Amino acid sequence: MKTLKDVKIGESCKVVKLHGEGPVKRRIMDMGITKGTSIFVRKVAPLGDPMELNIRSYELSLRKADAEMIEVE
Repeated sequence: MKTLKDVKIGESCKVVKLHGEGPVKRRIMDMGITKGTSIFVRKVAPLGDPMELNIRSYELSLRKADAEMIEVE
């Protein structure tokens, strides 16, 4: 299983499934990360956390702990 955390800088991916439950999953969905969404990894902070992403034509910073809950292809 490949997660968003495994995607390298400059690569794009597509969301397959959201893992997690309750408020955490709801928060991820509220950010626009839903099944079928295309995500481009713009950059990663020097210490590895957070990741900066382009989703639905806006920029989003996401912690790696949250990125692990997003299964991609």
